[in-house]
Amino acid sequence: MNEKPVDIQIFGRTLRINCPDEEKSYLKKASENLEKRLINLKEKSKISNTEQLLFIAALNMCYELDKEKNKFKKYSINIEKCIKLLKNTINQALIDSNIEILNKNSIKDDII
Repeated sequence: MNEKPVDIQIFGRTLRINCPDEEKSYLKKASENLEKRLINLKEKSKISNTEQLLFIAALNMCYELDKEKNKFKKYSINIEKCIKLLKNTINQALIDSNIEILNKNSIKDDII
């Protein structure tokens, strides 16, 4: 990956960050997201200290990320349960189908 310096502006400050070309749009989107969060937090909390705002925003983002990870984990567990149930249902259907075929063949053998 070829990284190039990218200038982004967050809360009136310019930061130069090395970033792969293919991820430049993601970095820009993330910086815009952070900017909006900081502005929103500043308006809601009336906190003017930038460092304090950054810490609170980071804490909020970590909290949101943890919530999403937990949701994903629960979703994954439910999907795994559904897949297991589906496999068991298919296996049982195959067993039932094989028993039915064996019974039909057994009846044919009895007739012959």
